[in-house]
Amino acid sequence: MALELTERAAKEVKTILKDQGKPEGTMLRIGVKGGGCSGFSYSLDLTETKGEFDETFESHGVKIICDPKSYLYLNGTTVDFQDEIMGRGFVFNNPNASSSCGCGSSFSA
Repeated sequence: MALELTERAAKEVKTILKDQGKPEGTMLRIGVKGGGCSGFSYSLDLTETKGEFDETFESHGVKIICDPKSYLYLNGTTVDFQDEIMGRGFVFNNPNASSSCGCGSSFSA
């Protein structure tokens, strides 16, 4: 299993990288932190620094990194991007989540 992006999410990440003038080799860090309405919340960040123990993936031309603790909760997750009337943002399809909150940015495991 791995972490992956849908084509739509990868396209949005590439647009953000270009708009922010990020250098070649900038990676998308996907993680989990304590908090949120369901116990854990997702985090996305752009970084040029890879930790010694980070897991590394590539999806539709975007390099993804994830720290080992977060990867325990995120293994098999697909990140999509929605642009709809009710909201615009990244959506996590996490098979490890036992429940998610209505905002879609937190979960419990």
